[in-house]
Amino acid sequence: MKIQIPADPAGADAGVPAAAISNNRSGKVPLGRPFWRATLAPYARPRLGRSVLDVATSVVPYLALSVLMYLALDVSYLLTLALAIPTAGFLVRTFIVFHDCTHGSFLASKRANEWLGTTLGLLTFSTFACWRHAHLVHHATAGDLDRRGVGDLPTKTVAEYHALSPRGRLAYRLFRNPLVMFAIGPIFALVVQPRIVPRTARPRIKRSVRATNLALVLLIGSLCWLIGWQSYLLVQLPTIMLAGATGIWLFYVQHQFDDVYWESGEQWSYAEAALRGSSYLKLPKTLQFFSGNIGLHHVHHLSARIPNYNLQRAHDENPIFHAVPTLTLADGIRAVRLKLYDEQGQRMVTFAQATALARATQHPILDDAVGTALTAQQPIL
Repeated sequence: MKIQIPADPAGADAGVPAAAISNNRSGKVPLGRPFWRATLAPYARPRLGRSVLDVATSVVPYLALSVLMYLALDVSYLLTLALAIPTAGFLVRTFIVFHDCTHGSFLASKRANEWLGTTLGLLTFSTFACWRHAHLVHHATAGDLDRRGVGDLPTKTVAEYHALSPRGRLAYRLFRNPLVMFAIGPIFALVVQPRIVPRTARPRIKRSVRATNLALVLLIGSLCWLIGWQSYLLVQLPTIMLAGATGIWLFYVQHQFDDVYWESGEQWSYAEAALRGSSYLKLPKTLQFFSGNIGLHHVHHLSARIPNYNLQRAHDENPIFHAVPTLTLADGIRAVRLKLYDEQGQRMVTFAQATALARATQHPILDDAVGTALTAQQPIL
């Protein structure tokens, strides 16, 4: 469904009254100036008690289970590995709190968000200022083909992929290979990449990265001195791998699904990118809890100032969110096969489908067969 949205969402707070959205049963966005600020403002008010509860059900159990994993080393390493599963879940949930702090949505005070976010960054191995900058750029450019490359998952179009050299195509294939993404990716994304000081970053962000790196050296060094480096790795490594792989998958399926929205230049719309280019990953309640409601990504991208614990209510109470792309857990797993964006078909495709498209370009008689096969998700004979 093509949702009707103004081409230019930027502007003043004035927009369509909240009643116009609440009474709209068609699921279409009314034309006009930005409607969501006034409509979604009630959900964008953090509540201290609810935020404290979020910390108590994320950071606290993560730290407690980490200690329990260390104590379990004297019993059985299999028990330690078993405990790594819920520990990783609470680390993902902790990262969502960190994520909300970078948006300034978790607490009412900007300074409180920065202090809590910086502290949680030490638990998630992330630099608050640097991650916040890259992530806000991602929000401002998601779905824009002309502004890819900052804070997002590198994605090429079919034409760009075929224009690469053989070595370039191999590198892209390796990067998008599930084994690389989910086995090597967690270490790179959580441990290595955040330690690198971006050359083009502002001095304040560079200082933040260096300060975080120094704090992590002191923290990890102290823990290794206290419990031994072997014990530290035996506890931390499986947790990082599981939490990192889960985080990468969540980020992947949020903007990498079959008929995802991508546009270029003036055709790009912030609101359409939120409502058509961000998925509603409908997870079982337990998984939704551990992922901090981030599956309601369409709501989050339309209004990033809504704390995670208000996302479900915002979705339920506003029919405009009911016509967005919805993925089940199985859909999200299958979406990992999608690697390239087909600009002509306006959808994500697999490498095999991209090859079929290239052959059809060379042999136009195959065009109809390719289109039919892509629509039905069937192999081309």
